[in-house]
Amino acid sequence: MSDASLTPAVDDERDHIAGPASAPVTLVEYGDYQCPYCGMAHPIVKSLQQVLGDELRFVFRNFPLSDSHPNAEHAAEAAESAGAQGLFWEMHDTLYENQQALDDRALLSYAEQVGLDTDQLATDLEHGTYRPRIREDFRSGVRSGVNGTPSFFINGIRYDGSWTDAERFLGVLRGAASHA
Repeated sequence: MSDASLTPAVDDERDHIAGPASAPVTLVEYGDYQCPYCGMAHPIVKSLQQVLGDELRFVFRNFPLSDSHPNAEHAAEAAESAGAQGLFWEMHDTLYENQQALDDRALLSYAEQVGLDTDQLATDLEHGTYRPRIREDFRSGVRSGVNGTPSFFINGIRYDGSWTDAERFLGVLRGAASHA
């Protein structure tokens, strides 16, 4: 763990949250849908959610590194548009499972697959409807000490250890749960 803390704290009204508010561990990820490391982290996080069940509350915030990943911001906007339609997690998972194709045409295809109003998504992308929300996430990441993706916070403190070793990461999360 590090000295960096999450700013702002998780907000049930604003953040995308999977898992109960009563969970002893809150894992926040700042991620980029086009980042290959985030793509590697995605199935690890999914397995942690499955193993820990109601002991884990998972929160995702956008941190698109647009200079390196030109489709990352529109992918994040598509996820936010999906969230407004009540399908954030479905789109989130689909984007990570299809990282190799995140151009606008592909985003509209994924939207159709998960049951979104594709006309609304196209309008949202064209007008940058969710760009301010993504910038807000990005700025909160910068304030929280995020300097790359994925970046994780466990119960509000930045986790600088390995996330690639799922068993070790699970042990850290279980340790945090026992101290909560």
